[in-house]
Amino acid sequence: MSTAAAASNPCIGCGACCASFRVDFARDELLSEGGSVPDGLAVDVTDTTCRLRGTDHAQPRCAALTGRVGVDARCGIHEWRPSPCREFGLLSPHGRGDDACDRARARHGLGPLG
Repeated sequence: MSTAAAASNPCIGCGACCASFRVDFARDELLSEGGSVPDGLAVDVTDTTCRLRGTDHAQPRCAALTGRVGVDARCGIHEWRPSPCREFGLLSPHGRGDDACDRARARHGLGPLG
């Protein structure tokens, strides 16, 4: 992602959500099932559901997250991330995250966006 794109989207570089919540998604989002999520980053939950590796730990941190939360975090599978990640914390027209985003940021000692 370009520096300009990162500057226009305050979510880029944060990563608090990636290190705060469990991420479950439909098995059909896996690469082997015709989706785009790399199979190696998923663990089975049920016959129809998977979870991003690392997000079910006591202190969640997605295995695809690199860098430091709130400083220089990056999603290693941003283009291939599952639907819950695509839908999480969509910014309001005012450029601030939703309540879940605020909670994730607070867990890491960060203030709300915006």
